[in-house]
Amino acid sequence: QVQLVESGGGLVQAGGSLRLSCAASGRTFSRYAMAWFRQAPGKEREFVARISWSGGGTYYADSVKGRFTISRDNTKNTVYLQMNSLKPEDTADYYCAADSGTIPTMSRSAMDYWGKGTLVTVSS
Repeated sequence: QVQLVESGGGLVQAGGSLRLSCAASGRTFSRYAMAWFRQAPGKEREFVARISWSGGGTYYADSVKGRFTISRDNTKNTVYLQMNSLKPEDTADYYCAADSGTIPTMSRSAMDYWGKGTLVTVSS
């Protein structure tokens, strides 16, 4: 069992930055690939970024590539999402997810555990 708790959301102006954190419980954190998803009002939850268990492989949605960076610290059981050059269309609830699979995937259904989310609001 893995419990995930996101933090770091808030209100920011367009062009600004935020760093989200996701703290995981349990001693098996390093066995999981981790991902961030987001869900805007009235829209489906969508993939944002993914990082392998070792941190050696990262994947991004085209909409955030070059602006967002995912990273992890397995000694702290934490995964991060650094978000720069934020746009109003980045406004959403951001969710952390853990995936025990070894094949990189952007599919929501492949995730084993989810956090409850943190709200990011970008004003124009």
